[in-house]
Amino acid sequence: VVLSPDEVARVLACLVPQHQLFGHLLYGTGLCLLEGLRLRVKDIDFAHRTLVVRSGKGDKDRAVMLPESLRPGLEAQLARAQVLWRADQLRGTGGVDLPHALARKYPRAPQSWAWFWVFPQDHLSADPRTGEIRRHHAYDQTFQRAFKQALQSAGIARPASPHTLRHCFATHLLQAGYDIRTVQALLGHADVKTTMVYTHVLKVGGAAVRSPLDALQALLPASGTSVVMGPLPAQRSSAR
Repeated sequence: VVLSPDEVARVLACLVPQHQLFGHLLYGTGLCLLEGLRLRVKDIDFAHRTLVVRSGKGDKDRAVMLPESLRPGLEAQLARAQVLWRADQLRGTGGVDLPHALARKYPRAPQSWAWFWVFPQDHLSADPRTGEIRRHHAYDQTFQRAFKQALQSAGIARPASPHTLRHCFATHLLQAGYDIRTVQALLGHADVKTTMVYTHVLKVGGAAVRSPLDALQALLPASGTSVVMGPLPAQRSSAR
């Protein structure tokens, strides 16, 4: 399922305010839902307008563009996240979870601001593996429910999900003329054949070929195609 740009705009506008920034982030960068939720403070590079996705698609790191329009919202989000981080520091909690046993190599990293979540959960929870009280990132089900409600409010009766925003990102870039290798790198696909799935939308309506009639319209008289054809005159039958 791929929504049109107008449909995407309607869905994002119908998201409740606390989820609008995250919705814009998914569509503006092509991140998967969990890739967006797992963003750390250190992964945002405002100077180079870059987001670094750690252990993303295929368990590989990749860099994607950071839309300039997201900068004010992300800066405000980081300010809100820092309030929670400071509160956790005062409580002496276990900080956040680190991947690949990095906590053993860098014992103080879980409590550092650099490793804190960009989109943290609003409450603390117990780590199911260790029982330690930590700050988890926002739950994926929370945004999934918000997206479903926005879809209904926008009046779009199509089986879309948050992952649809990633499909829209890729398809709209291809429609804008970006080459498929660039889109492949942004999505983190190992094989370009995976990215080529998005070209199915471009094949709708004659492979997006522009009809020569549309180009001819500028040369035709103003009423060239507006005359309604009337009934044809009756033809007399020839005598045998």
